[in-house]
Amino acid sequence: QVQLVESGGGLVQAGGSLRLSCAASARTFRVYAMAWFRQAPGKEREFVSGISASGGNTDYADSVKGRFTISRDNAKNTVYLQMNSLKPEDTAVYYCALEPRGWGYMRTGDSAKYWGQGTQVTVSS
Repeated sequence: QVQLVESGGGLVQAGGSLRLSCAASARTFRVYAMAWFRQAPGKEREFVSGISASGGNTDYADSVKGRFTISRDNAKNTVYLQMNSLKPEDTAVYYCALEPRGWGYMRTGDSAKYWGQGTQVTVSS
């Protein structure tokens, strides 16, 4: 059973920064790729960023490239999302996801992934 717990969300002004964390219970965390998705009100959940099991490969949605950085600490079973230069359009619930199938499914937001409960990020203008 995999449990993912996100933290670090909150209210921030435009141009500010937040760092999200996701702690995983999986004992084999280090062999799985991890991802962040987000869902804004009235919109579908969308891919934000992903990182390979080793941390050597990363992927970003065009909308966050250059502003967000994903990283992981396999010794702590934790993945992070550093979000800088935040914009009001970044407002959403952010979800951490463990991808059991491999890198090729990174951007797929389906039920085969393991999902956290989400953390709210609100960016005021």
